[in-house]
Amino acid sequence: MDAGAQKVGVSRSLHHPSLSLSLAAHGSPGTDSDEPLTPAGRLFHQPEMNQVIHCVVGLKNSLDIDSIKSQVRNSMFIKHPRFTSLMVRDRHGVEHWRKTSIDLDRHLIIIDSPVATADDESAVNEYLADLSTSSGLSTDKPLWEIHLLKAHKCVIFRIHHSLGDGISLMSMFLACCRKFDDENALPTIGTASNRRKNLKGKKEWWALVLGFVKMAWFSLVFVLEFVLRCLWVRDRQTAISGGAGVELWPRKLVTARLWLQDMKIVKEAIPNATINDVLFGVISSGLSTYLDHRSPNVLQEGLQITGVAMVNLREQSSLQDLSNMMERSNSGSSWGNKFGMLLLPIEYHKKGGTDPLQYLRRAKVMIDRKKQSIEAHFSYRIGYFVMSWLGSKIASLLNYRIVCNTTFTISNVVGPQEEIAIGGNPVTYFRANSSSLPHALTMHMVSYAGRADIQILVAKDIIPDPEFLAKCFEEALLEMKEAAEAIAKT
Repeated sequence: MDAGAQKVGVSRSLHHPSLSLSLAAHGSPGTDSDEPLTPAGRLFHQPEMNQVIHCVVGLKNSLDIDSIKSQVRNSMFIKHPRFTSLMVRDRHGVEHWRKTSIDLDRHLIIIDSPVATADDESAVNEYLADLSTSSGLSTDKPLWEIHLLKAHKCVIFRIHHSLGDGISLMSMFLACCRKFDDENALPTIGTASNRRKNLKGKKEWWALVLGFVKMAWFSLVFVLEFVLRCLWVRDRQTAISGGAGVELWPRKLVTARLWLQDMKIVKEAIPNATINDVLFGVISSGLSTYLDHRSPNVLQEGLQITGVAMVNLREQSSLQDLSNMMERSNSGSSWGNKFGMLLLPIEYHKKGGTDPLQYLRRAKVMIDRKKQSIEAHFSYRIGYFVMSWLGSKIASLLNYRIVCNTTFTISNVVGPQEEIAIGGNPVTYFRANSSSLPHALTMHMVSYAGRADIQILVAKDIIPDPEFLAKCFEEALLEMKEAAEAIAKT
């Protein structure tokens, strides 16, 4: 698969014809009102890292097209500067945002007939899988679209990653919604726990010194590993490995359904565990089961498989804080892309006779060490430095190599705690995924109203049975829940 690296530049250009369209249509000199893209925004316009986020919303009632158009016209999509600007390049090839008018009909893609003969969920997932390797978003209009699948009562928001990250886009989406049982109330969202903030108080001097030593040591180790991953260190080949050029391979998308209440029961079995710890324990257990199925008695016990996770670096605690991002561009909770990258290693273990909670214990130890380091902040700062001083091509190459040298991508975005509605139409599910990467496996979890759905996007020629992989994750959580309940009874 590494042979694809020599072709990826050409392939991605053909794969995203809109990139050349921007130069042809908007190569005029910049104006005083043009705003330069941030370094992160420029990164996501490089051919190797061109990314589109897909937010998928299922609705209870049929889609009223006129009502949806009215909702969009009165929403932040029409008011926010990023969503009303073209991405243009000046004569030097530097990207800028340029204000423009919105032709709403060009942004709404209405599909009247079923997109596939399968059930609604499978049909929508098939449609999304095709979008993940499509030609991207045309740059002769602002970089977003809304696909309305009338036969499946589904709305798909396609938004280019340069417009914002998951937290930014979640804030915009929720600002357009209301609670199902109170049409005047904004939704509420949970916050990711951060034990470092909860451990405030007077500490002994030796505890502070020990904490600093741990932070310095873990930071040194993880930062060094991060740098080596940018260069040549890579995971061993397994049945789920991708590589250069795999982002162009056909995709398949399935959904694993977890319940937050089950995850909370498991969390309580291990002191100070978090939902993220449980999620990564589930991923570790599920992947071990899947690899046992695909490669029985082949892999070495304890083999390391590395994931890439994006970590929000903002400090927000409420939907109001998230909404303020759309107004305070210079604040600590500013709109845009503000996330760091973490390398999250897991170990393959045979499942026979293993305590299911051991996967959670190992995940918690690893994630706790990551939290004590500055790896996420380092990756953000070094990325900003490389983009600013060495250019977007070098930054894109380094990011591309990190993905090629690891095995999977995982993300987790906290969604509404209660049922919500858009324009009075109740939301039945809320999911997200993105366009494809060199990974053969990417996973995006979004929680909504007590559920936690994981969208599993795979290169189907490498992972031909993602339905079984989703079942491995679902059963891993149930096994952990049974073990946790057994502990609670003793």
